[in-house]
Order: sequence, then structure tokens, then C-alpha cells
Amino acid sequence: MSLFDLKGKIALVTGASSGLGVQFAKILAKQGADVAIMARRQEKLDEVKKIIESIGVRCLAVKCDVLKNDEIKAAVAKIKEHYGRIDILVNNAGVARATAAESQSDDDWNAVIDTNLNSVYFVAREVGKVMIGQKYGKIVNVGSIHSSVAMPNRPLNAYCTSKGGVLMLTKALANEWAKYNITVNAIGPAYFQSEMTEAAMSNPGFLDVVKTYCPMGRPGREGELDGAVVYFASDASSYTTGQLLSIDGGWTAI
Repeated sequence: MSLFDLKGKIALVTGASSGLGVQFAKILAKQGADVAIMARRQEKLDEVKKIIESIGVRCLAVKCDVLKNDEIKAAVAKIKEHYGRIDILVNNAGVARATAAESQSDDDWNAVIDTNLNSVYFVAREVGKVMIGQKYGKIVNVGSIHSSVAMPNRPLNAYCTSKGGVLMLTKALANEWAKYNITVNAIGPAYFQSEMTEAAMSNPGFLDVVKTYCPMGRPGREGELDGAVVYFASDASSYTTGQLLSIDGGWTAI
């Protein structure tokens, strides 16, 4: 069990005001890590902070819009000053748009690419500077099954492009930073309940698609991403870097 022990570690989770970000922050806290949470909505962050502290660890809530590089830099500096280090980054902030390519606006495309790909790089860059100085770090990028496959009958061109980019960014940073004892990996969830997926998952037609394309025939359940995140955040993955682990009920196996 000590392989997965995060006591004494400092973990940063982006997009931690709701959904999967909250789940990631909770499981890291349950494994003993002190946590910093970042998102745009301060009131939501404050609610999550209480949940994390009730687990028995420290939690710092930092308001930050990951589309603004100056806010990213200020947030990372604040976390470093508060805790003295950052050992783990879960790069989770993301959005989705489902618009046919021929009618998609420039603004919709840019919103998805900027949030899902560019911000992942910019947050990793700033946290990476801290980790390089420490000669230690564990970065977990949140990709998707759409890092590898597209979606039938749903126009996710920008989302798929962004998440495919996350996979290649993960590989590139893993190669660059391995010499600093920093691992960079990604998880590839299928569909889990969250604010971002609520509309799609409430559609009976969408659930039919899941039953058709997912061998397990269902969306993911709360907690089923926990093991992958803890593995990549802990020293259990000390010789694993540049990898995408799909947690998808077999979706990408067919």
C-alpha cells in the first residue's frame, strides 16, 4: 500500500470546482496529499475546500481562469509560496462543443482548443518549472477516449482534436522532463457524469450509442477513475511516463 501513499505530497488539481475535478481532489486527499484546487468559480471552490479539509488534509483554493496566462502564473506562484513545493499536477480543466465542422464558429473552435489543449500546456509549463527545481514531479493530464477515437453521429471535431493534442503533448513533455525525475502521463476517460456531460448523458439516444460502442454497455461510475489517477500520481508509476491509460469499459478496444 505504501506505493500509493501520498502523505507529505502537494497536489494541484485544475478545474476542481465541480465534476471530475472534485473527485480527483478527493481521492488524492484520501491518499494523504495536501491539495490545491484551481478554477474560475470562487464560491464553488470554497465548497470543495470544505469537503477536502473534512478528509483531514490541508486545502488551498485559488481562483484562476486557465485561459489567462498571467492568472496561471500568479496561481502557481501562490501555491508554491503557500506549500513550498508542488509534487503532483492533475491537469483537468476542460470544455466540450458539439458542432458540425461546416457550421462551427471560430470562437467555438478556439474556446475548445484554448481550454482543453493550450491551457494544459501553459499550466504544465508553469508547474513544470517548480518540479524541475525540485527534481521531482508527477503530471497527470486528463485526456479522453477521444484522444484516440472519434464519435459516431456526434460532431466533436474540436474536442477530439484537443484531446488528441493532449496525448501528444503528454508524450512530448514526458520525453523532455524525464531527466528531471518528472513523469507525465494521461488518463483517457469515456463518459462519466459531470457538468460537461450532463446534457449528453440525459439523452436516451446517446445512451443507446454507449450500449453499442462500449463493451461494458454503460457509462463510467463515480470512483472508477480513482485508481488510475492515484497510480500516475504516486511512486507506483515511477517507471511509467508518456502513456495514456483509457478507462472506458473497452470502448477503444474495438
